Amino acid sequence: MPAAREALLDAAYTALARRPWSAVRMVDVAAAAGVSRQTLYNEFGSKDGLARALVRREADGYLAGVDRALTGHADPRDRLTAVAEWTTAGARDNALVRAMLTGCWGERLPTPALPPVPSGSTAPAQRRADGPLPSPADLVALVRDRAVALLTGPGASRGDTAELARTCELVIRLALSCVAAPPAGNGVADLVRGVLHRQPVQ
Repeated sequence: MPAAREALLDAAYTALARRPWSAVRMVDVAAAAGVSRQTLYNEFGSKDGLARALVRREADGYLAGVDRALTGHADPRDRLTAVAEWTTAGARDNALVRAMLTGCWGERLPTPALPPVPSGSTAPAQRRADGPLPSPADLVALVRDRAVALLTGPGASRGDTAELARTCELVIRLALSCVAAPPAGNGVADLVRGVLHRQPVQ
C-alpha cells in the first residue's frame, strides 16, 4: 500500500510539526491520512516503527537532494557549493534532517534507535526502515562518497581521489558547522567558495 504509507508518513510529519512526538497519537495520524488505525499498525507495526519509517524517508529525501545538487551544475566547485547550501537549507527547514545531521534530537522529536530493530513486517519499506538508520557520521560518509563518485575524472590516480575525498568531506563538515552556527551574508556559499578556491577539485 504505497499510497496509504506515504499519506500516513505525511500525516505523521504534519503532526510532528504541530506538537511533540510524545503527544502525536496513532489514531490521529490514521484519521488525518484517511485510513483505519488497523491499516496504520499493519503498515508500521508500532509508533516506533512509524518514527523509524519517517526518519528513513527524511534521510532518503535529504540524500536525493544531495544527488540533485551534485548533478545540477557543470563546475565541480558549484556542485559542492550546491551540496553545502542544500545541507544547510535542509537542516533549517526540516527538524528531522537537522537531528540526523547533528545527532541532536531534542525532546520534541522521535528518537528511534540507530541500530536495526527486529522487524516482523511483511512490507519491504518497513523492513528497510527497521534496519540501521544513518548516524551523522554515516551521512557525512554517504554524501562524501556520492560527491567523489560524481566528481572523479577519468584516469584519476588514487592520490587524486583521496585528495578529492578530503575536500568533499571538508565541504560537508563546513556546511554542518553552519547548521550549528549560521553565518551572515551569503552564508555557507561564500565560506565554501573560499575554501574551494584553495583546494584541488577535479
